[in-house]
Amino acid sequence: MSKNTYKEFSISSWAIDNKMTVYVIIAIILFLGVFSYYTMPRESFPEIVETKIYVSSINPGNSAEDVEKFITEPLEEEFNNIGGVREITSTTLQDYSMVIIEFEEDVAIPNAKQQVKDKVDQVKAETTWPTLDNGAKVEPNVFDLNLSEEQPILNINLTGDYPVQQLKDYAEYLQDKIELLAPIKEATIRGVEDKEVEIGVDIYKMTASKVSFNDIINAVRGENNTISGGNVISNGVEKNIRILGEIENPKELENIVVKRDGGNIFLKDIASIKFKEEDPTTFAREYNNPVVMLDVKKRAGKNMIEAVENIKEIIETEQENYLPEGLHISLTNDQSIKTQNQVDDLVNNIIFGVILVVIVLMFFLGFRNALFVGFAIPLSMLLSLFILSSFGFTLNTMVLFGLVMGLGMLVDNGIVVVENVYSLMSEGMPRKQAAKQGMGEIAWPIIASTATTLAAFFPLGLWPGLIGKFMIYFPITLSVVLSSSLFVALIINSMLTSKFMETEEESLTKKKLVRWSLILAGVGAILLIAGFVLDVAGLRGIGNLSILAAIMFWVYKYFLAGAVESVSYTHLTLPTTPYV
Repeated sequence: MSKNTYKEFSISSWAIDNKMTVYVIIAIILFLGVFSYYTMPRESFPEIVETKIYVSSINPGNSAEDVEKFITEPLEEEFNNIGGVREITSTTLQDYSMVIIEFEEDVAIPNAKQQVKDKVDQVKAETTWPTLDNGAKVEPNVFDLNLSEEQPILNINLTGDYPVQQLKDYAEYLQDKIELLAPIKEATIRGVEDKEVEIGVDIYKMTASKVSFNDIINAVRGENNTISGGNVISNGVEKNIRILGEIENPKELENIVVKRDGGNIFLKDIASIKFKEEDPTTFAREYNNPVVMLDVKKRAGKNMIEAVENIKEIIETEQENYLPEGLHISLTNDQSIKTQNQVDDLVNNIIFGVILVVIVLMFFLGFRNALFVGFAIPLSMLLSLFILSSFGFTLNTMVLFGLVMGLGMLVDNGIVVVENVYSLMSEGMPRKQAAKQGMGEIAWPIIASTATTLAAFFPLGLWPGLIGKFMIYFPITLSVVLSSSLFVALIINSMLTSKFMETEEESLTKKKLVRWSLILAGVGAILLIAGFVLDVAGLRGIGNLSILAAIMFWVYKYFLAGAVESVSYTHLTLPTTPYV
């Protein structure tokens, strides 16, 4: 009794019997994939938030020992009572304290940050908490770090034959405009400092006049002050009266009386007053020349390329309408260029992958059958982009790396499916039966093959710590790509082979060759011209591909067709046994 070797894979058989449904699925994947590709935010690095909360405190004029005693240690004692804390580290310097609280991986950062703020408020309420010279309490700053928000995406350099402060004014003008953009977190000015009033006391004159430093501080503080003058009722409305006493011109400080014992002693008698820049804390150079720089950072999860384009539009508009012609503005450290190049490389790899796969496979399966595998590449990538976009992922370095690596692996499933169906049809089996039988034979093997490949990358997702958060995007992306290729192979390729696969190539007549070449070349030329006129890279790319396809038809007709027929149908054809 002979054993029945005929078997089917139910999902693939359903796809073969419901061709119209599969066509709808293909259309949905194409639309959602293209939509996701154009809407997914582009950035250099994935959004990674450390499970650490930082508490920094500034207390000027105090030694490291006092700062540790009155600020660092009380904070550490309270932070030890917070649940989920893994480690607390602190650094104490003169005038400065930094406490770092690291939480467990399962603790939500917003909740942890709020708990730390609550503990800080409790410590500040104690009577031993230090105060500043103006009577206000030292205010600790509680914050967390997001790596994608700390990396500058663009530097804007301003140079010209203008004073440094004038360049700073122009930079502040651009800063206000740029920070209004939704994707921008902040734009920091580098290479120039704020101005300050310096009171240079002559110690000998001060000693001779019997004036102390407290006398000078109190005198300046008392004169540089705006106070309330009470309230007045006018037409039934109570209004507040303010007595303005803040100093606007540093020259006014010279006439402040610092002591009245035996005569008035003015500040100008014992000190020199200068209005100058603060000590430099940042330096900005372009080709070794000093510049005033704007350091632009974007918000996490926002589109870097779109943000940079908006900034360039603002600069161009302000150069035409507000900024002087002699002001030179240059852009450096543009991270969007690198990100855009990575995305373009992915698209180029997909296109060349399709071309090379079709060229190689047509020697063994024929041109028509090779297109089934080639079609699976962009379809799998578009499906992957839609799934990744649904996860909230951005097109960053790690995601693009996973997509590029998966690109070389996703063709395997399609090749196995098409080749097995092709071999069954070569033996005489009808097309639809060969598709069902072929899928039944290799469905579980390709599922197992995909699963073992994913299992090899699974440990990367278990990497602990900050590096693990960075690396987890890679195995997730690769899993999505290979799973998408498996779906395309089992559902879409199975239907396409049952509908269109042939074991013998239809001859390409010269009339058909001319007609299709003219159509493709004409459409390509129109799209190419439109792409240059409208400055749309996508139209130029499709136009180039259409023209390339027209050229490849002639190459195939007169150079490759003979070799394909020789390899496919002469050397690799097996003796056939008709199926009944």
